[in-house]
Amino acid sequence: MELAHKTEKSIPRNAGELSETISDVVFRQIRQDIISGVLAPGVKIKLEQAKEHYSISVSSLREILSRLAMENLVLAEGQRGFEVSPASRKELEELADLRTVLETHAVALSFAAGTLEWEGRIVAAHYKLAAAERKLLGGDDSRTIDWVRYDWEFHQAIISACDSTTLMATLSSVFDRFLRYHMLARSFRGKAVVDDHRLLFELALKRDVEAARAVIRRHVQSGVEHVLASGRIN
Repeated sequence: MELAHKTEKSIPRNAGELSETISDVVFRQIRQDIISGVLAPGVKIKLEQAKEHYSISVSSLREILSRLAMENLVLAEGQRGFEVSPASRKELEELADLRTVLETHAVALSFAAGTLEWEGRIVAAHYKLAAAERKLLGGDDSRTIDWVRYDWEFHQAIISACDSTTLMATLSSVFDRFLRYHMLARSFRGKAVVDDHRLLFELALKRDVEAARAVIRRHVQSGVEHVLASGRIN
């Protein structure tokens, strides 16, 4: 397992962050390393090496990897340890189906309950996403990480009025696992994805549920096609 960087321990910015443990920080770091492809599919996670890299005890590391196994991001192999979950066309298509079901359901709930503050969150999230996408369309690949974050923040803002913590958390996990495949494809989807986001933004403010659902279905399916066309997934 090649580990290219040390874990950065963030400094708490408010009282609410003071309760975050080192295990929480490392959990998020390893999870992000898997989603971003730093830890590639099928890579064996050697506990002694990972302990040094992430600056955490082996016992805590085992607990973290067991948590990630519950999200199917890591495979626990009994006495043989852990490895990053492999990537496959089957899982990609399953995640796409699940994301579509969850997100189209959440959209209907959110559009029905959304307030002026909800609309404001959507406007702000789309502004940041569109700015990052303009940079990417202009050839600035350094904004990819920004785009990854802003993409989820935009989709999250649209469904944020659904009033279901469980639905939001489940969709977040599925979204990240689906995103892992896009990171493996190593290419931005281009103007088509930008147009989808713009249209979804407009439909959200209009509260047009059925049209928004249709865009989401197309948006997710085109994502699957883009990943498969990259040739990096069997």
